[in-house]
Amino acid sequence: MPRYKLTIEYDGTPFVGWQIQAAGVTVQGALTDAVARFTGEHVHVQGAGRTDAGVHATGQVAHIELSKDWRPDTVRDALNAHLRPRPIAVLAAEKVADDFHARFSATGRRYVYRILIRRADLALERDRAWRVLRPLDAGAMAKGAAHLVGRHDFTTFRAIGCQAASPVKTLDRLEVETVAQDFGSEIRVHAAARSFLHHQVRSMVGTLLKVGEGAWTPDDVSAALEARDRTRCGPMAPSAGLYLAEVRY
Repeated sequence: MPRYKLTIEYDGTPFVGWQIQAAGVTVQGALTDAVARFTGEHVHVQGAGRTDAGVHATGQVAHIELSKDWRPDTVRDALNAHLRPRPIAVLAAEKVADDFHARFSATGRRYVYRILIRRADLALERDRAWRVLRPLDAGAMAKGAAHLVGRHDFTTFRAIGCQAASPVKTLDRLEVETVAQDFGSEIRVHAAARSFLHHQVRSMVGTLLKVGEGAWTPDDVSAALEARDRTRCGPMAPSAGLYLAEVRY
């Protein structure tokens, strides 16, 4: 059976997450329905990773197997036609080898978290960023982030219900970028690793915000990490600012 790799973007606002659940509309469920309308087949849409309710994606990856050998551009266009008007788009479809697996073949994942610093409410960016009213010290946030790069026990930044076998992960990148805007400014936190714990990125961003506000020093981040204690974590950042930006193979 031909196997297709799908590169997908979506606005996570109206969904209860990626994974099909007993109640609520999910991204995986919407894609499964679109495939069924296109081909008449009920297939498993295997994603590279699960995103929580309200989390967005600009580079999610999934794979499907179809009984007919369709042209990739036909698969892309047909799925997009059946996904409308839901805010999901298949950016690309391509044939891949039978042993390609969207989750297990991945060698890395990159997330971006957006913080908008401005007094005015968000209109166009509502539910797509975390609005913070006061300026943040991005330099101090970057120093705090540097303590988290590398192989560590990330228990402090792990959700209580996380199902990962181990809290030890290798964080390849955690960088803080400042982007000027006409009204206010934006801070983007870039995080890259082979895989992440549940809520790890949002927990790290919330902790870095404490540093940016001046409530914590950069060294306090290191102390929180070494404590291996969830109660030592800063507040978890809202889901609206998080984007799954890239999955590497």
